[in-house]
Amino acid sequence: MLKQWWWLSALVIGLDQATKYLAERLLVMHQPLPVAPSFNLLLTYNTGAAFSFLANAGGWQRWFFLGLGLMVSMGLLVWLVRLKPAEQRLAVALALILGGAVGNLIDRVWLGQVIDFIQLYYDRWYWPAFNIADSAITLGAVLLVLDSLGSNKSDPLKNPVDGS
Repeated sequence: MLKQWWWLSALVIGLDQATKYLAERLLVMHQPLPVAPSFNLLLTYNTGAAFSFLANAGGWQRWFFLGLGLMVSMGLLVWLVRLKPAEQRLAVALALILGGAVGNLIDRVWLGQVIDFIQLYYDRWYWPAFNIADSAITLGAVLLVLDSLGSNKSDPLKNPVDGS
């Protein structure tokens, strides 16, 4: 199944790395560039995980998240290879998550941190900055949940009919 969906992971990685390259070249660190209402471009770096989790942990987190990213990526590759042809939605979900994981992993390997540049907000409430890889991971996770919810209804072993 990997052969059929490798291009989606590659597309996510390419878009992620290209937009991060542009963000570093065109944006000034921590200076928002308004794009639309509630949407800024804002260059920042994250040494932690989502929502800057462990960002101030003293440096060991670089190696922790690097190792974790490698293990997750390898696990996703194995899962994707073992999928059946009928598991299309699951394949898309895994390919998106894999592409996002590798996109952020590239940053961690070369920079020791992840480049974030998309900022959403409402009034004075700001969502933590993120990037294309994070968006792909989130979309893939949503599809993964939808796939698991949808498969429960169609799988007679998970949802047996009561014959009494």
